[in-house]
Amino acid sequence: MNTGDEPFAIEFAREAEREIRALPAADARMVLQEIQKRLPSEPFKGSKTRIKRLVGFTPPLYRLRVGDYRAYYRIVAQQVVVLTVLHKKDSERWLKRRS
Repeated sequence: MNTGDEPFAIEFAREAEREIRALPAADARMVLQEIQKRLPSEPFKGSKTRIKRLVGFTPPLYRLRVGDYRAYYRIVAQQVVVLTVLHKKDSERWLKRRS
């Protein structure tokens, strides 16, 4: 568990890399900026609007909300593994496949 002194390393799954590359440039930049801003230091911090731990997933699954996009990730040791980045309309289908 992170003590707050060491930042978490950010790793992107292949699916997440593909999804980010497919986004419009401005949206991709916005998503990447939020990931780099929030996840290295506070990936657990569940602010009401941005980061949420999703119920019913083992291991725990987290969601970062960035505008109309959602980044889904897991925390493994000192790494945040971004699994995918989706438009909010595609999120429910992706989550159903994971449960």
